[in-house]
Amino acid sequence: MIYLGIIAGIFWLDYFIKRYVDKNRELMEETPILKGKVIIRKYYNKGAALNFLAKKPERMRQIQTLLMAAAGGSFFTLLSRRGDKGVKTALAMILGGGASNLYDRVKKGHVVDYFSFKTRSRRLSGIIFNISDFFVFAGALLLVLFGKKEK
Repeated sequence: MIYLGIIAGIFWLDYFIKRYVDKNRELMEETPILKGKVIIRKYYNKGAALNFLAKKPERMRQIQTLLMAAAGGSFFTLLSRRGDKGVKTALAMILGGGASNLYDRVKKGHVVDYFSFKTRSRRLSGIIFNISDFFVFAGALLLVLFGKKEK
């Protein structure tokens, strides 16, 4: 199943990058790459995007667990059906990225984020991501696009 491969691929890709960054970088140590447009920077995020619920990490873990269960249930329901390739791909991306971040939350109590973009906006430049975040965002966008088309 290609969709299960997508989930596993995203999970393991991010897992190994997080592991490398966690072992080889100090917190908030900055290394510019790609002509300074991307900054490698280790950060422990106890909340969601923009530190939402950072002061309530247990609540954040519960919410993410429920969201993953809902996405997983939808995914496995669709998996036996023909068609719906866009929605299945979107859900696989969400599940792969979400599983990696949830693993961090359960195992470490925080998510390891490790890169940001250098922009003119100090606020935007301060947002630190990991690869899983991008797959979750991209999967959500695809879900909106393909969810409308395939209904």
